[in-house]
Amino acid sequence: QVQLVESGGGLVQAGGSLRLSCAASGRTFSSYTVGWFRQAPGKEREFVGLISQNGGYTNYADSVKGRFAISRDNAKSTVYLQMNSLKPEDTAVYYCAASTAGSLSSNLGRYDYWGQGTQVTVSS
Repeated sequence: QVQLVESGGGLVQAGGSLRLSCAASGRTFSSYTVGWFRQAPGKEREFVGLISQNGGYTNYADSVKGRFAISRDNAKSTVYLQMNSLKPEDTAVYYCAASTAGSLSSNLGRYDYWGQGTQVTVSS
């Protein structure tokens, strides 16, 4: 069983930055791929980015490429999502998710465990 807890969301002005954290339980955290997803009101949940088990590989959605960066600290069982140059269209609930199979897919169905989400609101 893996438990994920996101934190760091809040209200920020356009052009600002936020860093989200995803803290995980479990001793095998370093074996999981972790993805970030978001869901805006009235829209489907969408892929934001992911990081491989050792952090050597990352992949991002085109909409956030160059503005967002994912990193991880396996010693702290934590993954981070650094969000810069935020836009109002980035407003959403942000979720982290773990793939125990180590999938590098952007498909939501490849992720076994999900956090409860944290709200990010970007004002114009």
